Amino acid sequence: MYLTSFIHREELLRIAHRWLCGRAEPFDAMLLTRIFICDGYVLGETLETVIGEIVGKLYCGEFRKVRIRSKGGLRDELCHITGEISPRMAYLFECYRQNSEYFYYQTPVNGVLCIDDGGRLIASYRIKRPKRIAEKANRRIANWIFQTVQSKAQTMADVRAKKFGIALDQLITPREEMDREFIEAEASIADSFRQGAIRIERSSITIDDVGGVKILGTQEQLAKIEGALRSDPSIGVSERESFCGNYEASSLILDIPWDPEEICRKFRDSKSWEKYLNRGISASELKKGIEPLLENAEARIKVELILSTPEAMVESELGNSIHEERIISQRDHKPYKGYIPTNVEFLLEYLFAVGLSPAAEIKEVPIKLWGRYLPDTLVMFIRELFQLPQYDLFY
Repeated sequence: MYLTSFIHREELLRIAHRWLCGRAEPFDAMLLTRIFICDGYVLGETLETVIGEIVGKLYCGEFRKVRIRSKGGLRDELCHITGEISPRMAYLFECYRQNSEYFYYQTPVNGVLCIDDGGRLIASYRIKRPKRIAEKANRRIANWIFQTVQSKAQTMADVRAKKFGIALDQLITPREEMDREFIEAEASIADSFRQGAIRIERSSITIDDVGGVKILGTQEQLAKIEGALRSDPSIGVSERESFCGNYEASSLILDIPWDPEEICRKFRDSKSWEKYLNRGISASELKKGIEPLLENAEARIKVELILSTPEAMVESELGNSIHEERIISQRDHKPYKGYIPTNVEFLLEYLFAVGLSPAAEIKEVPIKLWGRYLPDTLVMFIRELFQLPQYDLFY
Protein backbone atom coordinates (compact mmCIF):
# COMPACT_ATOMS: atom_id res chain seq x y z
CA MET A 1 0.00 0.00 0.00
CA TYR A 2 1.27 3.41 -0.97
CA LEU A 3 -0.10 6.00 1.46
CA THR A 4 0.60 9.44 0.02
CA SER A 5 -0.44 11.16 3.27
CA PHE A 6 2.65 9.64 4.93
CA ILE A 7 6.14 11.10 4.63
CA HIS A 8 7.82 7.66 4.77
CA ARG A 9 5.49 6.08 2.23
CA GLU A 10 8.28 4.48 0.21
CA GLU A 11 9.68 2.66 3.23
CA LEU A 12 6.20 1.58 4.33
CA LEU A 13 5.51 0.26 0.84
CA ARG A 14 8.68 -1.84 0.91
CA ILE A 15 7.74 -3.35 4.28
CA ALA A 16 4.19 -4.08 3.14
CA HIS A 17 5.42 -5.76 -0.03
CA ARG A 18 7.83 -7.96 1.93
CA TRP A 19 5.06 -8.95 4.32
CA LEU A 20 2.69 -9.79 1.48
CA CYS A 21 5.39 -12.24 0.40
CA GLY A 22 5.69 -13.59 3.95
CA ARG A 23 9.13 -12.11 4.57
CA ALA A 24 9.65 -10.04 7.71
CA GLU A 25 13.03 -8.53 8.57
CA PRO A 26 14.34 -8.19 12.16
CA PHE A 27 13.83 -4.43 12.46
CA ASP A 28 10.46 -4.20 10.70
CA ALA A 29 8.47 -3.84 13.92
CA MET A 30 10.62 -0.94 15.11
CA LEU A 31 10.55 0.67 11.66
CA LEU A 32 6.76 0.50 11.63
CA THR A 33 6.60 2.02 15.10
CA ARG A 34 8.85 4.90 14.07
CA ILE A 35 6.90 5.49 10.86
CA PHE A 36 3.51 5.57 12.55
CA ILE A 37 4.68 7.87 15.34
CA CYS A 38 6.46 10.25 12.99
CA ASP A 39 4.13 10.21 10.00
CA GLY A 40 0.99 10.28 12.11
CA TYR A 41 2.21 13.31 14.03
CA VAL A 42 3.34 15.16 10.90
CA LEU A 43 0.02 14.44 9.19
CA GLY A 44 -2.06 15.53 12.16
CA GLU A 45 -0.18 18.80 12.65
CA THR A 46 -0.20 19.54 8.92
CA LEU A 47 -3.96 18.97 8.73
CA GLU A 48 -4.39 21.43 11.60
CA THR A 49 -2.37 24.03 9.70
CA VAL A 50 -4.20 23.39 6.43
CA ILE A 51 -7.65 23.64 8.00
CA GLY A 52 -6.72 26.98 9.55
CA GLU A 53 -5.56 28.37 6.23
CA ILE A 54 -8.59 27.14 4.29
CA VAL A 55 -11.16 28.21 6.87
CA GLY A 56 -9.43 31.59 7.00
CA LYS A 57 -10.29 32.09 3.33
CA LEU A 58 -13.97 31.66 4.15
CA TYR A 59 -14.62 32.92 7.67
CA CYS A 60 -13.20 36.04 9.30
CA GLY A 61 -14.02 35.16 12.90
CA GLU A 62 -12.35 32.85 15.37
CA PHE A 63 -13.19 29.17 15.61
CA ARG A 64 -12.49 26.51 18.19
CA LYS A 65 -11.39 22.92 17.67
CA VAL A 66 -13.12 19.97 19.31
CA ARG A 67 -11.49 16.53 19.28
CA ILE A 68 -13.91 13.66 18.66
CA ARG A 69 -13.48 9.91 19.05
CA SER A 70 -16.88 8.78 17.73
CA LYS A 71 -19.28 9.81 14.99
CA GLY A 72 -21.78 10.75 17.68
CA GLY A 73 -19.70 13.84 18.47
CA LEU A 74 -19.92 14.96 14.85
CA ARG A 75 -23.63 14.26 14.53
CA ASP A 76 -24.43 16.06 17.77
CA GLU A 77 -22.74 19.19 16.42
CA LEU A 78 -24.52 18.89 13.08
CA CYS A 79 -27.82 19.30 14.89
CA HIS A 80 -26.68 22.78 15.98
CA ILE A 81 -26.48 24.06 12.40
CA THR A 82 -28.21 27.43 12.14
CA GLY A 83 -29.42 29.47 9.20
CA GLU A 84 -31.65 28.07 6.50
CA ILE A 85 -32.91 24.65 7.64
CA SER A 86 -34.83 22.69 5.03
CA PRO A 87 -37.79 20.48 6.02
CA ARG A 88 -35.66 17.45 5.20
CA MET A 89 -32.87 18.59 7.54
CA ALA A 90 -35.37 19.33 10.32
CA TYR A 91 -36.86 15.86 9.90
CA LEU A 92 -33.45 14.16 10.10
CA PHE A 93 -32.47 16.19 13.17
CA GLU A 94 -35.65 15.10 14.92
CA CYS A 95 -35.11 11.44 13.99
CA TYR A 96 -31.57 11.64 15.34
CA ARG A 97 -32.62 13.25 18.62
CA GLN A 98 -35.24 10.56 19.20
CA ASN A 99 -32.82 7.65 18.72
CA SER A 100 -29.20 8.66 18.21
CA GLU A 101 -27.93 5.09 18.67
CA TYR A 102 -29.73 4.10 15.46
CA PHE A 103 -27.33 6.40 13.60
CA TYR A 104 -24.17 4.45 14.46
CA TYR A 105 -23.45 6.81 17.34
CA GLN A 106 -20.44 4.84 18.61
CA THR A 107 -18.62 4.50 15.28
CA PRO A 108 -14.98 5.27 16.15
CA VAL A 109 -13.29 8.16 14.39
CA ASN A 110 -10.05 10.09 14.84
CA GLY A 111 -11.09 13.62 14.01
CA VAL A 112 -11.35 17.28 14.94
CA LEU A 113 -14.34 19.57 14.45
CA CYS A 114 -14.06 23.31 13.79
CA ILE A 115 -16.86 25.31 15.45
CA ASP A 116 -17.33 29.03 14.80
CA ASP A 117 -18.15 31.61 17.48
CA GLY A 118 -21.85 31.09 16.76
CA GLY A 119 -21.64 27.39 17.61
CA ARG A 120 -21.89 26.19 14.00
CA LEU A 121 -19.88 23.35 12.53
CA ILE A 122 -17.89 24.87 9.65
CA ALA A 123 -15.17 22.30 8.96
CA SER A 124 -13.51 19.11 10.16
CA TYR A 125 -10.44 17.01 9.57
CA ARG A 126 -9.57 13.41 10.30
CA ILE A 127 -6.95 10.71 9.89
CA LYS A 128 -8.39 7.49 8.54
CA ARG A 129 -8.30 4.66 11.08
CA PRO A 130 -6.00 1.65 10.44
CA LYS A 131 -8.97 -0.71 9.98
CA ARG A 132 -10.39 1.47 7.22
CA ILE A 133 -6.98 1.84 5.54
CA ALA A 134 -6.57 -1.94 5.58
CA GLU A 135 -10.03 -2.39 4.05
CA LYS A 136 -9.37 0.15 1.32
CA ALA A 137 -5.94 -1.29 0.54
CA ASN A 138 -7.53 -4.72 0.44
CA ARG A 139 -10.10 -3.56 -2.13
CA ARG A 140 -7.36 -2.09 -4.31
CA ILE A 141 -5.13 -5.16 -4.10
CA ALA A 142 -8.09 -7.53 -4.45
CA ASN A 143 -9.18 -5.82 -7.67
CA TRP A 144 -5.66 -6.15 -9.03
CA ILE A 145 -5.43 -9.82 -8.02
CA PHE A 146 -8.91 -10.53 -9.41
CA GLN A 147 -7.94 -9.12 -12.79
CA THR A 148 -4.72 -11.15 -12.73
CA VAL A 149 -6.56 -14.35 -11.78
CA GLN A 150 -9.14 -13.75 -14.51
CA SER A 151 -6.35 -13.25 -17.03
CA LYS A 152 -4.69 -16.53 -16.01
CA ALA A 153 -8.01 -18.39 -16.16
CA GLN A 154 -8.63 -16.90 -19.60
CA THR A 155 -5.23 -18.17 -20.72
CA MET A 156 -6.11 -21.68 -19.50
CA ALA A 157 -9.36 -21.57 -21.45
CA ASP A 158 -7.52 -20.36 -24.54
CA VAL A 159 -5.14 -23.33 -24.30
CA ARG A 160 -8.10 -25.72 -24.17
CA ALA A 161 -9.75 -24.01 -27.13
CA LYS A 162 -6.60 -24.39 -29.22
CA LYS A 163 -6.35 -28.02 -28.15
CA PHE A 164 -9.81 -28.63 -29.64
CA GLY A 165 -9.01 -26.53 -32.69
CA ILE A 166 -11.78 -23.99 -32.10
CA ALA A 167 -12.00 -20.28 -31.36
CA LEU A 168 -12.22 -19.25 -27.72
CA ASP A 169 -15.72 -17.80 -28.14
CA GLN A 170 -16.88 -21.20 -29.42
CA LEU A 171 -15.58 -23.04 -26.38
CA ILE A 172 -18.35 -24.29 -24.12
CA THR A 173 -16.93 -24.77 -20.67
CA PRO A 174 -18.86 -26.55 -17.89
CA ARG A 175 -19.28 -24.50 -14.74
CA GLU A 176 -17.23 -26.99 -12.76
CA GLU A 177 -14.33 -26.61 -15.20
CA MET A 178 -14.49 -22.81 -15.01
CA ASP A 179 -14.43 -22.95 -11.21
CA ARG A 180 -11.48 -25.33 -11.28
CA GLU A 181 -9.51 -23.07 -13.61
CA PHE A 182 -10.23 -20.04 -11.43
CA ILE A 183 -9.08 -21.91 -8.31
CA GLU A 184 -5.90 -23.03 -10.07
CA ALA A 185 -5.20 -19.49 -11.23
CA GLU A 186 -5.78 -18.19 -7.70
CA ALA A 187 -3.39 -20.80 -6.30
CA SER A 188 -0.81 -19.75 -8.89
CA ILE A 189 -1.05 -16.12 -7.74
CA ALA A 190 -0.72 -17.18 -4.10
CA ASP A 191 2.38 -19.20 -4.96
CA SER A 192 3.87 -16.20 -6.77
CA PHE A 193 3.57 -14.23 -3.53
CA ARG A 194 5.10 -17.13 -1.65
CA GLN A 195 8.09 -17.16 -4.00
CA GLY A 196 8.44 -13.38 -3.81
CA ALA A 197 8.08 -13.26 -7.58
CA ILE A 198 5.17 -10.84 -7.84
CA ARG A 199 5.08 -7.06 -8.07
CA ILE A 200 1.90 -5.08 -7.62
CA GLU A 201 1.62 -1.92 -9.68
CA ARG A 202 1.94 1.14 -7.44
CA SER A 203 -1.04 2.81 -9.07
CA SER A 204 -3.17 -0.15 -7.99
CA ILE A 205 -2.35 0.31 -4.30
CA THR A 206 -2.09 4.10 -3.96
CA ILE A 207 -4.33 5.70 -1.33
CA ASP A 208 -4.49 9.50 -1.24
CA ASP A 209 -7.09 10.09 1.48
CA VAL A 210 -5.55 8.83 4.72
CA GLY A 211 -5.63 12.48 5.74
CA GLY A 212 -8.85 14.32 5.00
CA VAL A 213 -10.37 17.77 5.40
CA LYS A 214 -14.03 18.74 4.96
CA ILE A 215 -15.28 22.31 4.51
CA LEU A 216 -18.93 23.38 4.75
CA GLY A 217 -20.30 26.38 2.91
CA THR A 218 -22.59 27.62 0.17
CA GLN A 219 -21.83 26.67 -3.41
CA GLU A 220 -20.44 30.17 -3.97
CA GLN A 221 -18.18 29.95 -0.92
CA LEU A 222 -16.92 26.51 -1.90
CA ALA A 223 -16.16 27.68 -5.44
CA LYS A 224 -14.21 30.58 -3.95
CA ILE A 225 -12.12 28.19 -1.84
CA GLU A 226 -11.37 25.92 -4.78
CA GLY A 227 -10.33 28.89 -6.90
CA ALA A 228 -8.03 30.20 -4.17
CA LEU A 229 -6.39 26.80 -3.74
CA ARG A 230 -5.82 26.39 -7.46
CA SER A 231 -4.14 29.79 -7.63
CA ASP A 232 -1.80 29.00 -4.72
CA PRO A 233 1.61 28.07 -6.22
CA SER A 234 2.58 26.01 -3.17
CA ILE A 235 -0.40 23.66 -3.51
CA GLY A 236 -1.04 21.09 -6.19
CA VAL A 237 -4.72 20.33 -6.88
CA SER A 238 -5.61 17.17 -8.75
CA GLU A 239 -8.19 14.45 -9.22
CA ARG A 240 -11.33 16.51 -8.81
CA GLU A 241 -14.37 14.28 -8.40
CA SER A 242 -17.99 15.34 -8.03
CA PHE A 243 -20.55 13.12 -6.35
CA CYS A 244 -24.27 13.37 -7.01
CA GLY A 245 -27.34 11.39 -6.09
CA ASN A 246 -27.66 10.26 -2.48
CA TYR A 247 -24.21 11.64 -1.69
CA GLU A 248 -23.40 15.12 -2.99
CA ALA A 249 -19.99 16.74 -2.59
CA SER A 250 -16.80 17.57 -4.45
CA SER A 251 -13.50 15.91 -3.70
CA LEU A 252 -10.06 17.33 -4.45
CA ILE A 253 -6.66 15.79 -3.79
CA LEU A 254 -4.24 18.40 -2.48
CA ASP A 255 -0.47 18.01 -2.77
CA ILE A 256 0.93 20.15 0.04
CA PRO A 257 4.24 20.88 1.79
CA TRP A 258 4.76 20.50 5.51
CA ASP A 259 7.01 22.53 7.81
CA PRO A 260 9.74 20.40 9.46
CA GLU A 261 10.95 23.21 11.73
CA GLU A 262 7.47 23.97 13.03
CA ILE A 263 6.65 20.28 13.46
CA CYS A 264 9.80 19.66 15.50
CA ARG A 265 9.17 22.71 17.67
CA LYS A 266 5.58 21.68 18.42
CA PHE A 267 6.61 18.13 19.25
CA ARG A 268 9.03 19.42 21.90
CA ASP A 269 7.02 22.34 23.28
CA SER A 270 3.77 20.41 23.64
CA LYS A 271 5.50 17.32 25.04
CA SER A 272 3.76 15.31 22.35
CA TRP A 273 6.14 12.44 22.98
CA GLU A 274 4.04 11.56 26.03
CA LYS A 275 1.21 10.23 23.85
CA TYR A 276 3.59 7.68 22.31
CA LEU A 277 4.74 5.98 25.49
CA ASN A 278 4.25 2.21 25.61
CA ARG A 279 4.88 1.96 21.87
CA GLY A 280 8.18 0.10 22.02
CA ILE A 281 10.39 3.21 22.14
CA SER A 282 11.76 4.39 25.48
CA ALA A 283 10.72 7.70 27.00
CA SER A 284 14.34 8.87 26.92
CA GLU A 285 14.46 8.35 23.15
CA LEU A 286 11.12 10.06 22.57
CA LYS A 287 12.21 13.06 24.64
CA LYS A 288 15.00 13.72 22.15
CA GLY A 289 12.35 14.98 19.75
CA ILE A 290 11.00 13.89 16.43
CA GLU A 291 14.09 14.91 14.45
CA PRO A 292 15.73 11.44 14.53
CA LEU A 293 12.58 9.99 12.96
CA LEU A 294 12.53 12.38 10.00
CA GLU A 295 15.38 10.81 8.05
CA ASN A 296 14.45 10.12 4.39
CA ALA A 297 11.11 11.91 4.79
CA GLU A 298 9.27 13.19 1.73
CA ALA A 299 8.86 16.96 1.54
CA ARG A 300 5.19 16.87 0.51
CA ILE A 301 2.09 14.85 1.29
CA LYS A 302 -1.35 14.42 -0.25
CA VAL A 303 -4.66 14.87 1.55
CA GLU A 304 -8.27 14.80 0.45
CA LEU A 305 -10.41 17.93 0.59
CA ILE A 306 -14.18 17.50 0.59
CA LEU A 307 -16.30 20.54 -0.24
CA SER A 308 -19.90 20.20 0.89
CA THR A 309 -22.97 22.24 1.70
CA PRO A 310 -24.51 21.89 5.18
CA GLU A 311 -27.58 20.22 3.69
CA ALA A 312 -25.50 17.64 1.82
CA MET A 313 -23.42 17.05 4.95
CA VAL A 314 -26.54 16.35 7.00
CA GLU A 315 -27.76 13.89 4.36
CA SER A 316 -24.38 12.12 4.36
CA GLU A 317 -24.36 11.73 8.14
CA LEU A 318 -28.04 11.25 8.98
CA GLY A 319 -29.86 10.51 5.74
CA ASN A 320 -29.88 8.25 2.70
CA SER A 321 -26.12 8.40 2.18
CA ILE A 322 -25.06 7.84 5.79
CA HIS A 323 -21.39 6.93 5.76
CA GLU A 324 -21.65 3.67 7.68
CA GLU A 325 -24.17 2.28 5.19
CA ARG A 326 -21.68 2.94 2.41
CA ILE A 327 -19.01 1.08 4.40
CA ILE A 328 -21.32 -1.91 4.90
CA SER A 329 -22.21 -1.88 1.20
CA GLN A 330 -18.52 -1.91 0.25
CA ARG A 331 -17.92 -4.87 2.54
CA ASP A 332 -20.92 -6.80 1.21
CA HIS A 333 -20.40 -6.19 -2.50
CA LYS A 334 -16.80 -7.14 -3.13
CA PRO A 335 -16.25 -8.42 -6.69
CA TYR A 336 -13.72 -10.95 -5.44
CA LYS A 337 -14.16 -12.75 -2.12
CA GLY A 338 -11.50 -15.45 -2.27
CA TYR A 339 -9.13 -16.29 0.55
CA ILE A 340 -6.31 -14.11 -0.82
CA PRO A 341 -8.08 -10.72 -0.39
CA THR A 342 -9.26 -11.79 3.05
CA ASN A 343 -5.66 -12.54 3.97
CA VAL A 344 -4.51 -9.20 2.54
CA GLU A 345 -6.90 -7.34 4.83
CA PHE A 346 -5.92 -9.42 7.86
CA LEU A 347 -2.23 -8.97 7.11
CA LEU A 348 -2.42 -5.20 6.69
CA GLU A 349 -4.50 -4.82 9.82
CA TYR A 350 -1.86 -6.83 11.67
CA LEU A 351 0.88 -4.65 10.17
CA PHE A 352 -0.76 -1.53 11.61
CA ALA A 353 -1.26 -3.27 14.95
CA VAL A 354 2.47 -4.08 15.13
CA GLY A 355 3.40 -0.42 14.64
CA LEU A 356 0.87 0.76 17.22
CA SER A 357 1.66 -1.87 19.85
CA PRO A 358 4.41 -2.16 22.49
CA ALA A 359 6.03 -4.95 20.45
CA ALA A 360 9.59 -4.01 19.46
CA GLU A 361 10.06 -7.03 17.22
CA ILE A 362 8.24 -9.94 15.65
CA LYS A 363 9.78 -13.23 14.63
CA GLU A 364 7.68 -13.82 11.53
CA VAL A 365 4.66 -12.64 9.59
CA PRO A 366 1.93 -14.85 11.09
CA ILE A 367 -0.56 -14.43 8.24
CA LYS A 368 0.43 -15.77 4.84
CA LEU A 369 -1.45 -14.97 1.65
CA TRP A 370 -1.35 -18.65 0.69
CA GLY A 371 -2.94 -19.78 3.97
CA ARG A 372 -6.49 -19.60 5.29
CA TYR A 373 -7.55 -17.92 8.53
CA LEU A 374 -10.58 -16.99 10.57
CA PRO A 375 -11.07 -13.49 12.00
CA ASP A 376 -10.56 -15.11 15.41
CA THR A 377 -6.99 -15.91 14.39
CA LEU A 378 -6.25 -12.27 13.61
CA VAL A 379 -7.73 -11.23 16.96
CA MET A 380 -5.48 -13.76 18.70
CA PHE A 381 -2.34 -12.43 16.99
CA ILE A 382 -3.22 -8.80 17.78
CA ARG A 383 -3.96 -9.56 21.43
CA GLU A 384 -0.53 -11.19 21.67
CA LEU A 385 1.08 -7.96 20.41
CA PHE A 386 -0.56 -5.98 23.20
CA GLN A 387 0.16 -8.72 25.76
CA LEU A 388 -3.53 -9.24 26.43
CA PRO A 389 -4.94 -12.57 27.62
CA GLN A 390 -6.82 -14.68 25.12
CA TYR A 391 -10.50 -15.45 25.54
CA ASP A 392 -10.14 -19.12 26.48
CA LEU A 393 -10.36 -18.38 30.20
CA PHE A 394 -13.18 -20.71 31.21
CA TYR A 395 -10.72 -23.37 32.36
